[in-house]
Amino acid sequence: MSAGVIYTSREEIEVYRFNYAATFFIPLAALLLQSYLPVAFHGRLYFFDVFDLPLLVTIFFGVARRNPVAGSITGAVIGLAQDAMTHNYLGLFGIAKTFVGYGASSLATKIDVENLGSRFLITVGFYLLHRIAYLLVQHGMVQQNAPANWLHSLGAALANGLLAIVVFAILDKFKQRG
Repeated sequence: MSAGVIYTSREEIEVYRFNYAATFFIPLAALLLQSYLPVAFHGRLYFFDVFDLPLLVTIFFGVARRNPVAGSITGAVIGLAQDAMTHNYLGLFGIAKTFVGYGASSLATKIDVENLGSRFLITVGFYLLHRIAYLLVQHGMVQQNAPANWLHSLGAALANGLLAIVVFAILDKFKQRG
């Protein structure tokens, strides 16, 4: 039994587009769910705090579009909107999600991001990158000392990786070939 190796050039990698409604309403839905679902249940959804739906949407759009500029802008806009809906300083999530959007778009041009295993690993990695960037900006620019709590961050990264498999499968239905 032999396995063949298939080489694909960068030009053969599938790039996807989204219609304007999906581009606007998918991040909006993620932001609203992230902000208002725990409030609607009067704080009884403690487990929901580990999920970062806007981050998952940023990663999804980044790997689907495979354009680092578009990924950076998407991450910045989603992050700033998330900052506006929280009590945080404006720009903390914006800067962190800009790094993630750029990284996800750049990585998607190099490796296959369409299978479940790579989606899980990419999400875990970018969740941790997002957490590191957020803490660096929070400590360096805003002068706030927050505990890193890495064991909790690792558990949250794994939980977001599992959720990403489901969310990405749902969002795949909105892809249009570019």
